[in-house]
Amino acid sequence: MTVIDRGDHQTDAAIVAEAEKAVGRIAAARKAIGGVIFGQESVIDNALVTILAGGHGLLVGVPGLAKTKLVETMGTVLGISTNRIQFTPDLMPSDILGSEVLDQNPDGSRSFRFIKGPIFTQLLMADEINRASPRTQSALLQAMQEYHVTITGAHHDLQRPFHVLATQNPLEQEGTYPLPEAQLDRFIMQIDVVYPDRDAERQILIETTGVEEGGADAVLDGAELMQLQGLVRRLPVGESVIEAILELVRATRPDDAEDSVARLIAWGAGPRASQALMLAVRARALIDGRLAPSVDDVIALAEPVLQHRMALTFAARADGKTVRDVIGEVKAKLG
Repeated sequence: MTVIDRGDHQTDAAIVAEAEKAVGRIAAARKAIGGVIFGQESVIDNALVTILAGGHGLLVGVPGLAKTKLVETMGTVLGISTNRIQFTPDLMPSDILGSEVLDQNPDGSRSFRFIKGPIFTQLLMADEINRASPRTQSALLQAMQEYHVTITGAHHDLQRPFHVLATQNPLEQEGTYPLPEAQLDRFIMQIDVVYPDRDAERQILIETTGVEEGGADAVLDGAELMQLQGLVRRLPVGESVIEAILELVRATRPDDAEDSVARLIAWGAGPRASQALMLAVRARALIDGRLAPSVDDVIALAEPVLQHRMALTFAARADGKTVRDVIGEVKAKLG
């Protein structure tokens, strides 16, 4: 048995035809990004999964691993407008959202005029987001969830599609603040960016230190991207995949987990994690050229979707356990 969301009453044949066409377009975008970002294939795939699923992504890694370059390249390839905010300790919410200024009109009257901040774009890069104070970090919350911002009681809609790709330095580095749990939950995935292997780093040296550095061209545009996002939501999902998602997410909660795992978890992933995983496995299947996700997709995306939505007990941390260890134990039970 499968479940399909047919909001527009499309037939199965129409969905298949649309998906087959989309696979080629996504493959072209994937190749264009890979022509600029070397040795980070899994990072590129997870970033594309995040965007196609209609969500926001958190890129975590030490400086110098092309996180900023990845976001810039994705904006170009996907054909959407981009803005970049460098988060610093003195950054204020108004530096992100915008502010109202008092204008003097020719007739002598005065009125307020709203000046939009850099958040009014389609792909926002929040660079080193955890170097700003929690108050400033929280300024993104409403925009990420509701796609508008409220300034002095007035609503201002954001462009669609709207996505935030934030970069974060490891919390062990000086001058960083942990992101509030409510904001972490708005990121559909945490994408860990690791050092490239030797061959990839060799290619980086050759390709990026010459007279000219290669760039990417636009493959999609905003309208086509939104069509692909709509297609992701219409892809069929088997009952076995739905059950795997439910079993996996619920097993991260202290009240539902087995005793060996429950004692390690302070709090686990909520229903938003289940929703994120449901969309992410569909997007991953489409990127791989498949028309429906499998349990293998659930297992592959469990860590990036869940790791930032969980916390361990003090005793577990004292024993050297990590969130990844716990997710690994839960995944093993899905087998």
